Amino acid sequence: MGFRINTNVDALSAYVNLDKTNKMAAQSQMRLASGKRINSVADDTSGYNIGKSLEGRLQVMKSAQFNIGSAKNLLSTAEGSLAGVNDLLIKIEGKLSDATNPTADTARVADDIKALANEIQSTLESTKFNNTALLTGTAAAKGFTFQIGPELSSDRLNLNFAESLLSTNLQYTNSGISNLKSVSADSLTSTATLSILSNGLSSLKLLVSDSLGKIGNFVQRLDIKDDVLNTAVTNTQSSYSRIFDADMAMEQLNATRGSIIGQAGLTMLAQLNQAPGQVLSLFR
Repeated sequence: MGFRINTNVDALSAYVNLDKTNKMAAQSQMRLASGKRINSVADDTSGYNIGKSLEGRLQVMKSAQFNIGSAKNLLSTAEGSLAGVNDLLIKIEGKLSDATNPTADTARVADDIKALANEIQSTLESTKFNNTALLTGTAAAKGFTFQIGPELSSDRLNLNFAESLLSTNLQYTNSGISNLKSVSADSLTSTATLSILSNGLSSLKLLVSDSLGKIGNFVQRLDIKDDVLNTAVTNTQSSYSRIFDADMAMEQLNATRGSIIGQAGLTMLAQLNQAPGQVLSLFR
């Protein structure tokens, strides 16, 4: 130690070590309190930047999963209506077959066909999701585009399931339904008219079947995308956790170690701070 009293070098060294120990203990205690390894950018600058980038991507993927759920709900709404329309078309097909029976009441058959055709028209027009028409109108003709992946510019899917009903076949679809809505008892007795009605009905069934087929394909794609996103979200969350989340067991060990060393260091600092007082014995 020597007998220099103006500067207590040993006490200063003990103070420096005690300060380091206290900072380490305080950092571990902060991590235990927050559960996070990184509580400020200074804790790990590069890790902080990488973690925030992962956090942003994670939020985009979770939003994409929500979009997929909305897309499935939209498709389910359209599917239910189109399945109902398909059933009504099959009933009309049966009514047209009944009209070929010479003993049938063609007036009643015509009334049934008109009622069913009106219901088809009503179903097509009233099928909506969030107040947006799904089977009629400009929006349905263009399709409904959803962002279903982490890449905002490229991971998009256009649900154009009603395109066949509302693009090039729009006029024919309306005329086919219009013919059924205006059928009469006299027209049902005409072989030529029955042929026209039957051909129009077959075309309508094909259009509806095409739309239902597209809906099924879209649902399959969305299911696959949802599974892929689930895996991606789990892996990204795991990477984020390794960067930001504290190892609670290790931090508890570090905090306990720092507390013990800090107490010992404080005791040694007190003793070293009093050591120069031994010089007074030289003056006795």
